[in-house]
Amino acid sequence: MMARLRQYFIAGLLVWLPIVITAWVLIWLVGMLDGIFASVMSAFGNVIEPLEPIARQLRRIPGLGVMAVLVGVAITGMAAANIVGQWWLRQWNRLVARIPVVRSLYSGVRQVSETLLSDGGQAFSRALLIQYPRPGLWTLAFVTGAPSGEVAERLAGDFISVYVPTTPNPTSGFLLLVPAADTIELHMSVDDALKYIISMGVIAPPKLHPFSLIEPEASLPPAPEHLH
Repeated sequence: MMARLRQYFIAGLLVWLPIVITAWVLIWLVGMLDGIFASVMSAFGNVIEPLEPIARQLRRIPGLGVMAVLVGVAITGMAAANIVGQWWLRQWNRLVARIPVVRSLYSGVRQVSETLLSDGGQAFSRALLIQYPRPGLWTLAFVTGAPSGEVAERLAGDFISVYVPTTPNPTSGFLLLVPAADTIELHMSVDDALKYIISMGVIAPPKLHPFSLIEPEASLPPAPEHLH
């Protein structure tokens, strides 16, 4: 009797946990955006007092902040796509570059954003298997690019930059520079790899057709000598 009740309880958790967590994330995101929108409307009403009643009414509409942010981002993108918008963007970048502490943070975030969101970028485009933290232990990693600058000059051979996420929170992890020959490229999508990591290996990616796979024994490269 107790075993069956335990099974029912676990089955109920499997139904409700995804619903509750998804709803919680959406509510948090909407609340955050609505809070930003309310702050902007408050500042707007304080600057232009005749419009303060309108701003107060707009702050009370739930979900309006989300729509305002989406529209604002789209309009910003449209403005930045033309010559005038690009000129203003260059002026803004030059202004920020003169501020000692802000320029480092802004420049780093900007470069990462351009790398991740660019259409032709390699960041998080492929999932790999690498041996980490020691030979014989394998983990999932994502390609983020290739070493450049002084780092590339100091490394002999063909290396790639990979990101090894932690589980179940993939937003933290490790950057590793790995010889390309010591990696195994996976056929699974990046989304399937993330699900596999977040679920701690519980949600396995779908199997491929047998004829599209290589025998695991033949595909596994030997452990790098420098890791022994």
